[in-house]
Amino acid sequence: MNNTNDITASFGTLYHPKSALVFYEAKGENTDVYVEHFDMDKNGSPINAHPLTEREANALAKSLQTEKNKDKAFLKSNGILPTNILHINPNTDKGAVLWYTKTQRRQLYFVSGLEIPSGMVYVPPMIWYANKNSLSVFALVSDRRPTEKTALYFTPFFNIYEDGKVCMGSVNINIKNSASVEEFMGAWEDYFFNSYFSHLLGSNSPIKGNCVNLWKDLIGTGKPFPKEVLKKNNKTLKNLL
Repeated sequence: MNNTNDITASFGTLYHPKSALVFYEAKGENTDVYVEHFDMDKNGSPINAHPLTEREANALAKSLQTEKNKDKAFLKSNGILPTNILHINPNTDKGAVLWYTKTQRRQLYFVSGLEIPSGMVYVPPMIWYANKNSLSVFALVSDRRPTEKTALYFTPFFNIYEDGKVCMGSVNINIKNSASVEEFMGAWEDYFFNSYFSHLLGSNSPIKGNCVNLWKDLIGTGKPFPKEVLKKNNKTLKNLL
């Protein structure tokens, strides 16, 4: 996907300098350490130098512990585990989530060269499989919770390889180690649907028929997605586990 809508304003936090620590160490055999604390003014310049107090040291220790715990929070739930999750590997480095979404109405974006207007449209039920760096998607023909034997279908979208992997193009993927499983899934769905679809990948159409004409016929009409156009890809959900 070559073009994206800038959604960075909807997530992330801007941090401003509040204080600074300077560590002094004695030379020679006596290597005592002295720590000085500085407040920061509105321009980010250090002011009000004073020895680090016990209260400030405790606050710093608590902050460092919180940051340490964030790495342990990767793919943990914010509460009760969402019912659309099918499998989780919470490993910080190799973590991945497998989930599904039911039929839904989404905003889709297309490059001008396809001559498909961007707009709201119903999309079929989907299987999502993602780690920190990549996403694969597949279509389903039913809103029912899938099982290992559930057949997978090619998704009727552009920018997707035949194996289901999504070509993200220039999209800047930024999944944090502290992301909860809800944040993780939401981020990937936003990355996918907020990017511009631009071209088909592979030698065959992902649907029975013309993909461009399909979306031209559906965009902005409120018509249900015609699941009969979906093509099986000879995989089941078990192949993803």
